[in-house]
Amino acid sequence: MEIRFTPSLLAWLRCFEATVRYRSFTKAASELCVTQGAVSQQVKHLEDWLQRPLLLRTPRLLVPTPEGQWLAVVLRESFQAIEGTLIQLRRKQEDLTTALSCAPSFAMGWLTPRLGEFFRAHPDVNLRVIGEFHALDRERMARDDVVAAVRYDLGEYRDLQATAFLDEWLIPVASPVFLSAHPQLQTKADLRAPMLLHDTSPWVGAGPFEEWEHWLGHVGADVPQLAQGHHYNLSQLAIGAALAGQGIAMGRAALVFDDLAAGRLVAPFTQPVRSRASYFFLSGMDPSPHVMLVQGWLAAQAAVFRGRRDALLVGLAAALHAQ
Repeated sequence: MEIRFTPSLLAWLRCFEATVRYRSFTKAASELCVTQGAVSQQVKHLEDWLQRPLLLRTPRLLVPTPEGQWLAVVLRESFQAIEGTLIQLRRKQEDLTTALSCAPSFAMGWLTPRLGEFFRAHPDVNLRVIGEFHALDRERMARDDVVAAVRYDLGEYRDLQATAFLDEWLIPVASPVFLSAHPQLQTKADLRAPMLLHDTSPWVGAGPFEEWEHWLGHVGADVPQLAQGHHYNLSQLAIGAALAGQGIAMGRAALVFDDLAAGRLVAPFTQPVRSRASYFFLSGMDPSPHVMLVQGWLAAQAAVFRGRRDALLVGLAAALHAQ
């Protein structure tokens, strides 16, 4: 039997593969930028054309039949092979422009001040930094023409190379003005929820009070009703509010190092706690030479910074004990 891959048949297959991967018409529709009803209809067209069911539609989940699972595996492998070939064919263009998707707060607070050194050392690499914090997978990176990324999260990636290059430590920070206006704030037991500044989106999937809850739990302090604090969707915004004397932010050492060293921010409780998240460098399974160069440069910069950061944190702790 001869089968022609018409545009309609290809659309049906694409919708079916995404639906099985997510076990959801709604999530597949979000990826494909169409409506949930359109995806459901396309899958139904495919089932009618094959004259067999491919999905068992339960109230809470879509489950592929044995035939549906077989087809989904073949489609996924085929799409990956096509995607890999297209990436190889576009390698020359990628070598001209290396697009790095980077968590915005890290890009502004840590990466950008160091980029001048990179450009001087590697004038042949046209590095383009894009501030983003949405979740990534290989398909999303290929669709957005992004060949590498930096994310602050737990590093749970299925189809990308994810290499941790910098750990992170959490430490509360406030301006000297704020601390002078709140002399009652002597120990962590004096913290109150309305004083706190929150980054409510530290990484995709994290809770809105992840970092404060994590720090408080490790130092043995309890601040009820954390939601009474002030909320931001970027760590840099919370830090900016702290610099303006509006409260106490949960600082990430990579982002508050310069402000602490210059005295613009103060760490009233010098008990840094290791964050659950780290900074990860993400790339495809076959990165270009320029991507590998960027990764190596980032790792070297992180190693230098880590030594300076650890010395600062030790110095802060020593100063507190000396008081």
